[in-house]
Amino acid sequence: MIAAEQWEAPAHEWTTDDLDALPEDGVRRELIDGVLIVSPAPSTSHQTLAGMLMATLAGSCPKEYVVTQGVEVRISPRRTFIPDLVVVDAFAASKHPRHYLPREVLLAGEIVSPSSQAFDRVLKPNLYAEAGIPFYWRIELEPALAIHTCKLADPHYRELGTFAEDLATDEPWRMSFSVARLLPEALRKQG
Repeated sequence: MIAAEQWEAPAHEWTTDDLDALPEDGVRRELIDGVLIVSPAPSTSHQTLAGMLMATLAGSCPKEYVVTQGVEVRISPRRTFIPDLVVVDAFAASKHPRHYLPREVLLAGEIVSPSSQAFDRVLKPNLYAEAGIPFYWRIELEPALAIHTCKLADPHYRELGTFAEDLATDEPWRMSFSVARLLPEALRKQG
């Protein structure tokens, strides 16, 4: 495994080709207009919530889609993100890609962490909308667990609802589940 301080930065802006040349070392790397963003390891509450939400959505997901997490969405050669939760076209998923194109993504979801607030609340939703991803979910841990569901209404997302106890919606498919049960009480204040 190569330590972060041993990465050799390219002589130009970072591209997805540069990311592909790096070792698969579990480091979360994203690009925003050629700038490399390296995120810290997520907290236990973040990972637990992502796993529970993925399993919950997978239970009701239509067969033409697949729910996954931690998979890259390549918007352009200089812009790529790794949503905490992503719903993709099942045919695209059957090809076992390491990344998806925006047209293959139905929903991107981000869990807001203290280090990602501006990215998850402002930057990523705007760039996902610009790329044409139909749905965006922002999951907040503070001040209390809540899921903000949004739908693309060109050129931005419009909020469909905020759910802190029970989520019930018909979009992107009919689903209903307890938001409060996605994360054990002991983990809710971890961030």
